[in-house]
Amino acid sequence: MQWRSVVLGLVLLRLGLHALLWVLSGLAPGLGLRFPWALPPPPRWLGRAEAEAESGPAPPAGRCWGPHWAALRGRHGGGGGGGEYEQRYSGAFPGPLRAQLRDAARGMFNFGYDGYMRHAFPHDELDPIHCCGRGPDRRNPSNLNINDVLGNYSLTLIDALDTLAVMGNSSEFQKAVKLVIDTVSFDKDSTVQVFEATIRILGSLLSAHIIITDTKQPFGDMTIKDYDDELLHMAHDLAVRLLPAFENTKTGIPYPRVNLKNGVPPDSNNETCTAGAGSLLVEFGMLSRLLGDSTFEWVARRAVKALWNLRSNDTGLLGNVVNIQTGHWVGKQSGLGAGSDSFYEYLLKSYILFGEKEDLEMFNDAYRSIQNHLRRGREACNEGEGDPPLYVNVNMFNGQLMNTWIDSLQAFFPGLQVLKGDVEDAICLHAFYYAIWKRYGALPERYNWQLQAPDVPFYPLRPELVESTYLLYQATKNPFYLHVGMDILQSLEKYTKAKCGYATLHHVVEKSKEDRMESFFLSETCKYLYLLFDEENPVHKSGNKYLFTTEGHIVSVDKRFRDSAWQDIFPEEEEKNVQKLKPNEVKAVNFSSNCNRVPDERRYLLPLKSIYMRQIDQMVGLI
Repeated sequence: MQWRSVVLGLVLLRLGLHALLWVLSGLAPGLGLRFPWALPPPPRWLGRAEAEAESGPAPPAGRCWGPHWAALRGRHGGGGGGGEYEQRYSGAFPGPLRAQLRDAARGMFNFGYDGYMRHAFPHDELDPIHCCGRGPDRRNPSNLNINDVLGNYSLTLIDALDTLAVMGNSSEFQKAVKLVIDTVSFDKDSTVQVFEATIRILGSLLSAHIIITDTKQPFGDMTIKDYDDELLHMAHDLAVRLLPAFENTKTGIPYPRVNLKNGVPPDSNNETCTAGAGSLLVEFGMLSRLLGDSTFEWVARRAVKALWNLRSNDTGLLGNVVNIQTGHWVGKQSGLGAGSDSFYEYLLKSYILFGEKEDLEMFNDAYRSIQNHLRRGREACNEGEGDPPLYVNVNMFNGQLMNTWIDSLQAFFPGLQVLKGDVEDAICLHAFYYAIWKRYGALPERYNWQLQAPDVPFYPLRPELVESTYLLYQATKNPFYLHVGMDILQSLEKYTKAKCGYATLHHVVEKSKEDRMESFFLSETCKYLYLLFDEENPVHKSGNKYLFTTEGHIVSVDKRFRDSAWQDIFPEEEEKNVQKLKPNEVKAVNFSSNCNRVPDERRYLLPLKSIYMRQIDQMVGLI
């Protein structure tokens, strides 16, 4: 009898240990626990060949990587389960709450702007923790994280001009414009990145000039007494100082940096990123058409065409870093994040603004290549089995996966898909980034979707997720996106607010802060949050059509940008050296009708079925 008792005790002990391990394994993701004996999760969003290389033969057809579909369906009930999602997100959004959030977004902007003006102006940025200003790092010229952006030209003030107008603050807008005219000069010994100076400074000066000279004045009286196109002249002066970057380059692709006083530095780098060199056309094109001088649009278009002609013949993809003298791809990664993002954005936005058919043809070709080689997951967003759609980083020449991370800049892409009319796919990709935000209260700069953890954990107050949220709400009018905006606003208030402004999160898990408030927080993040909750804003009600630049600067889409004083920007002899675009069967997008692809009956339901929302939450380790 004694030995039976011993055996029975051992059996019960073993069962107890197994039960304990099972419970702890279930709790591990939520508690941040990792067990050395646990097998790694199967790779997700891999192609068949990539998956077999990682994990052996692929499963039989009809099964997907990740949680088994039948198990999800059984636990959560077909397409309509997961009642907690409906309870939280669906239904009308109360008007008083929306007004409260609109005022909170305005208050967030005012707190950051006032902190900058009180403690940092005329420096470029505010250090919101120590309440002081920040300018270029003169002692360390190689500190590109600072010196690429800060040119000793009151960056934050200039970048925030049109946000003041959009929020209807005419008195502060007029005061700020006069300060810029009276105090800012670009005759500085500052070496800045051409891209950053263009989108942050040049774009804002042009936007503010357009607002001031708009005869309709939809935002209230934003006119300036005795205004004599000073902001336009300043934009011209800055652009002339950037032009040396386009000289002495064998490909027509510009140098990445230029000294505002002395031109291209003698030791300048011959390598530049695709986005940096190919995302100048909107601002340079506007300047050319306002001045009647084709020079600026010509150099920007030449750079775009040069990059376009270097794309892979097999995949149609572009890399992310190129040598401007040889045209050799130094970085062969093709993705939608840092180094590539705004190149695709400006192909479409240049077409919307200028009406040049060639821009649309390039965008449609690029979009097709992206869908063919970067997109992973099931074919449809809101039906079928398999993992949710995701866009990964691949080799530009063969489309093979290069890594398993995505970066926060890619969160802009759902917004671009809205402009393209691909609203359904935008809904899925946005939900993925929102799930990451829900997990951390911010977006890590890089997130590893296989490890379900940040690779680069800081968050510098970027606007891309807010931007896509705003554009998806405008396309669908689904209250879900108001809830998303509320979550983002509350997280920013909770985790990033500092003594004098809003601070970069050094680590999204630990919530430690860095003493820096980048200018795009005021020019983009606060603006998109405000517009999301301000249904009556002139942007939505004035009858004007507006476009947002990649820095969030607002530009009216009107006839003066569709007409140019020149017939053909490229001389005939140069056209011979430019590869002709292939005829494209994708027709121009009818934006208004495409937004109606989301049926009216879904306007007050979840934009994504709850079973798919739960699947995405599981895949980022949220549940």
